[in-house]
Amino acid sequence: GGCASLADIRAWNRQNLLQLSTGASKVDVLRIMGTDTISAEGSVITNPYRSELYRSEARTFELMLYYTDIKKADGAITDDELTPIVLIDGRVDGWGWSYWDDLCCQ
Repeated sequence: GGCASLADIRAWNRQNLLQLSTGASKVDVLRIMGTDTISAEGSVITNPYRSELYRSEARTFELMLYYTDIKKADGAITDDELTPIVLIDGRVDGWGWSYWDDLCCQ
């Protein structure tokens, strides 16, 4: 944990995204992005903020979502304020909503 503002958390996560590379393991992502739970401005932010798992017949897809943006200062953290890191079979394949949309909705 730590003492930070929501802006600090967003900036930290955006900066750490720059250190990711495709092929990295989930352990690498957690090391780079951090696993802290931070109280800031009345909110509790965890890294990752949320994870989702999807399975197809051939592969496992995991989205690790990190708080990176603010669209509306309303106290709610919505999906468009998160950046997904997409892991396929435990390895980073890419990140960002446009990447996920292209991958899942082909």
